[in-house]
Amino acid sequence: MDRVVLHSDLNNFYASVECLYRPEIRNKPVAVCGDPEQRHGIVLAKNYLAKAHGIQTGEAIWQAAQKCPGLIVVPPNFPLYLQYSRLARQIYADYTDQIEPFGLDEAWLDVTASTGLFGSGEKIADDIRQRIREEMGVTVSVGVSWNKIFSKLGSDLKKPDATTVISRENYQQVVWPLLSKELLYVGPATQKKLYYHGINTIGDIGRTTPQYLRRILGKWGEFIWHFANGYDESPVTRTGEEAVIKSIGNSATTPRDLVSDDDVDLLLYALSESVAMRLRESGLECRVVEISVRDNSLYSFVRQQKQPRRTNLASEIHDAAMGIFRANYRWERAIRSIGVRGSDLIPAHSDLQLSLFDDEMRRQKLVRLESAMDDVRRRFGNLSVRRALMLTDQRLGALNPKDDHIIHPIGYF
Repeated sequence: MDRVVLHSDLNNFYASVECLYRPEIRNKPVAVCGDPEQRHGIVLAKNYLAKAHGIQTGEAIWQAAQKCPGLIVVPPNFPLYLQYSRLARQIYADYTDQIEPFGLDEAWLDVTASTGLFGSGEKIADDIRQRIREEMGVTVSVGVSWNKIFSKLGSDLKKPDATTVISRENYQQVVWPLLSKELLYVGPATQKKLYYHGINTIGDIGRTTPQYLRRILGKWGEFIWHFANGYDESPVTRTGEEAVIKSIGNSATTPRDLVSDDDVDLLLYALSESVAMRLRESGLECRVVEISVRDNSLYSFVRQQKQPRRTNLASEIHDAAMGIFRANYRWERAIRSIGVRGSDLIPAHSDLQLSLFDDEMRRQKLVRLESAMDDVRRRFGNLSVRRALMLTDQRLGALNPKDDHIIHPIGYF
């Protein structure tokens, strides 16, 4: 018996929630955009009236305004979007406990075991659409299939407020004529390589041998061949089952270019504080510290270094990150964004071989100090306790990467 997998995609999510809370802008073109002062001035979401003017997610605000002079631009309200995301998942939970989020506005649901109670996958999808429309005031598109890849593709085919069924009987008629870029994780670079070899549609991928695709794309070629033929068997994660955390990191695009080691030092402290706090919240320590750097010409690189001792202390993560930076950057250009990541994670409570050469008493004081700072920040906000260094530059020192990280979507794998 085939699985019944749904993919739910809340339509124009950020913009829909904003229009719900602001009746005066509902019948106008609306775009939810980042803060230009923080150099995040891009379109995060738009409603259908804005979309009709050709506005696309990811383009700059000034470009969107040129296309639509009457565009209403509103800042994002992430706590409100999180609230609505949770409300949607409460509705999903009435039909299954196998709910796998894919960002705030999307989720897979395995309803195979629920069809005896609630009807077919299409019937469950229609019920969910009706409930979200009536109980939340926004709309959702739902794809129904026997695997995650085709159910996601189905939710993209008809918008807004639609159910699309992709079955074993119709997938070659529905899916295969679509351009290759419509398949999950066929990005512009992959599409270009496929086009060069005469492979334009999803059907072309499915009809090509996996051996030929592997020669073109490496092992990724076999993945997309399986995707195109409906052979994806990846499970929908059950609610409460957490994926293994492989790394914890934060990055920031700065409100101004970084032009000196002092600038980088300040930002690395802000990022390291966030990474360390998130490691402690997860009960983890990292054995590898990694940095990513992008300059103002958009050239970027990533470097990492194994640490002599695992850690979840901001001071140690910062010192490691700054050492990696100094060893790898020569200031040919100013820096636009930088990131810090801890990887090779292990439980913080696991056994540790102490060193005779470390000042263990001093380190334990740091552990207690940073834990006390966590308590204060949880009660009064992440900017309530800051290092004095942060006060030397009001724009850089006011960055709050800890609160910003929650919006980024997770990866399929």
